[in-house]
Amino acid sequence: MILENLALFLRIVEKGGLAAAGRDFGLSPATVSERLASLEKYYGAALLVRTTRAISLTDEGRMLVAGARRLLAEAEEVESTIRLGMHTLSGPIRLSAPLDMGRRRVVPILDAFMADHPGVTVDLHLSDGYVDLVGQGLDFAIRHGMLADSSLRSRSLGGYRRLVCASPAYLAAHGTPQHPGDLTAHDCIVVRFGQDLYGEWPFRIDGTIQRVMVRGRRVANDGGLARQWCLDGHGIALKSLFDVQADLASGALVELLADYSAGDIDLRIVYPASAVQPRRVRTLIDCIAEAFEPAAAATSSI
Repeated sequence: MILENLALFLRIVEKGGLAAAGRDFGLSPATVSERLASLEKYYGAALLVRTTRAISLTDEGRMLVAGARRLLAEAEEVESTIRLGMHTLSGPIRLSAPLDMGRRRVVPILDAFMADHPGVTVDLHLSDGYVDLVGQGLDFAIRHGMLADSSLRSRSLGGYRRLVCASPAYLAAHGTPQHPGDLTAHDCIVVRFGQDLYGEWPFRIDGTIQRVMVRGRRVANDGGLARQWCLDGHGIALKSLFDVQADLASGALVELLADYSAGDIDLRIVYPASAVQPRRVRTLIDCIAEAFEPAAAATSSI
């Protein structure tokens, strides 16, 4: 019963309330409250602070979140191995990926993986913003940029060159910038990450990194939409070569300011350091890394 109560406790934390967790488990609010009280009695500590509007974790509750995930992952791994054998994968995988990359690059990998492993289910969270892996109960996430959170571990998927690009139609109507400073007179497509606008674009000018403040009529928190606006001739965008390589090859987009490097961006799989990854999660991570490896080699060599 302790494992069932731990699973319910994690769902309460993920859903932010007892009633929502109860609905997922088919339990009444009274039953959820009783089982939470039983868990608190077992550990001899209050795990949640409840008000009429919200719940929050106590220090002991935060400790139990990490420990409960490890215990449940290990128990599920043992059960799966005994029931289904060493070579069969089953169970849920929860992951996050950037919007455009997730749709165009990650989903085909997931489709192939699920076809090979019919017992696996996938819950994919697509977002270009910050995702709280622990708070949302995710197994891992694919993220751009260097790892800043010391509570996470990561696996590199390679570095990808960034570049400035525009459609031939936009350039025909507005001219082609010859220097990064010229961008201030152009309509640039700006990407938002959470509350932050990514409106300072870095360039290597005369041997040093300088940032150019760009502006434009279109701002989006979706990298795929920014790419589409660029394709449609609405402005100039700063994109990873990984995202627009096919567009450049077809002539739908044109690279600009190639003599002024916009730097590289690292792509990583990140996951909670305290998590015990089930074999199905480790196997999927390996599949994603293998699928991205040729793309990383191609884009970094151009």
